[in-house]
Amino acid sequence: MTIEESLEKLQALKARARLGGGEERIEAQHERGKLTARERIDALLDPGSFEEIDALAHDYEDDGIQYYGDAVVTGWGKLAGRTVCVYAQDFTVFGGSLGEVVGIKIAKLMDVAMKTGVPVVGLNDSGGARIQEGVEALAGYGEIFFKNVQASGVIPQISVIMGPCAGGAVYSPALTDFIFMVEQTSQMFLTGPDVIASVTGEVTTVEELGGAASHVSKSGVAHFSSPNELDCLEEVKRLISYLPSNNMDDPPFEETGDPVDRRLDDIVNIVPGESDMQYDVRDVIERVVDNGEFMEVHEYFAPNIVCGYGRIGGHPVGVVANQPLYLAGVLDIDSSRKAARFVRFCDAFNIPIVTLVDVPGFLPGVSQEYGGIIAHGAKLVYAYAAATVPKVTVILRKAFGGAYDAMGAKHLGADVNYAWPSAAIAVMAGSQAVNIISRREIQAADDPEAERKRLIDDYRARLEHPYIAAAKGYIDDVIDPRDTRVKIAHALEMLRTKSVSVPPKKHGNIPL
Repeated sequence: MTIEESLEKLQALKARARLGGGEERIEAQHERGKLTARERIDALLDPGSFEEIDALAHDYEDDGIQYYGDAVVTGWGKLAGRTVCVYAQDFTVFGGSLGEVVGIKIAKLMDVAMKTGVPVVGLNDSGGARIQEGVEALAGYGEIFFKNVQASGVIPQISVIMGPCAGGAVYSPALTDFIFMVEQTSQMFLTGPDVIASVTGEVTTVEELGGAASHVSKSGVAHFSSPNELDCLEEVKRLISYLPSNNMDDPPFEETGDPVDRRLDDIVNIVPGESDMQYDVRDVIERVVDNGEFMEVHEYFAPNIVCGYGRIGGHPVGVVANQPLYLAGVLDIDSSRKAARFVRFCDAFNIPIVTLVDVPGFLPGVSQEYGGIIAHGAKLVYAYAAATVPKVTVILRKAFGGAYDAMGAKHLGADVNYAWPSAAIAVMAGSQAVNIISRREIQAADDPEAERKRLIDDYRARLEHPYIAAAKGYIDDVIDPRDTRVKIAHALEMLRTKSVSVPPKKHGNIPL
């Protein structure tokens, strides 16, 4: 065979691989409102930058047809000029199911990503393990799970759910750092509605059980949802713009043109002086970060706390803030684990943490206690205490009880702590405290309500202010709210060379 003949055969094989399951199945994919694996990769990466590997890998035949590349496309390319590894499951080949070859290809790509220190993005569209291959399919999933765990905290791992993913197909995404979903066309569940109905008698639909709306708001399994695939991939690009390529890199600097000494002249009109009045803390965040650009993570899950990414002085920061708009910003089970996971990711990838505090405490109640609020709240305490990245905390309005400690207090290793002059820092609010410490005095008064009000005012004047904490050094400075951005920026600049030594150990035992 001549060189020309060999090249002609190679081109034919690669052309066959690019067709996946064939024209009819590609058309069927489009009719479902879904892109093909290769179209998704092209939409994600910079034009012409994709370098495919293992395009000729194959094993299992279907009706005598050999599918080169099997049910996944793997390789690397550029995303906004930065190298990323990417795999895209091909639903047109065996429904994107995972067999031996698919498992080998994905595991191999993850090895490449770890060796080179670049993020890995998985575009998932799979029916799960390939039944025809039995234990080989299960072994493939096991290998991928192992790689997910090895890569955790080393390189960012992003999963994009772009179709129905069931069984083992959802465990790998669950082991990654962020999960994106597409509304109406992507689902995640361990067992489908039919199995659930036969085992438990519960009747549900695919979308209700495992759709994007359910996972971003109820289970918290997914972090982002988008109305269509192209919007979803744009959001993936946006997230990666805030993240370093690996745990040894600094987050990517970007010139934003927003001066760090910009004062927040209207900030005092956003946060009400009365501690029980609502406001949207995102209005504060958007004034603090560069150009008001803030990418919220887990927006619809546990909305009483806000987590997300922005930039200050061009450098990425992770922001954690209590949200008085929901449940008065109280900490509960879901908000504690949401924030704890976010803090730990930031710490793993050298992203400074800015904490904005306005918290009345932990949510009381039987359901919270039975649900394990003690252990879940401890996750947040653990996350802040273990984090060694720069940590700057600002108490905006109130910080009561154990939630004061849990929200990035000096005592948990925060580097710089500020408070606004109107901030209230105490074991509990005066309205609650006097009912406990002055109950008899109130009952004995001629006018109990007037006496209660007097005692509350006295408590607030003596204890419910930031100056006791400032006197003890627990607050580094009480600041003009309009200087919040510049104070945070200057603190982060100083902390850029922060170095921390931790005791030698294999790992800590976070209260999972």
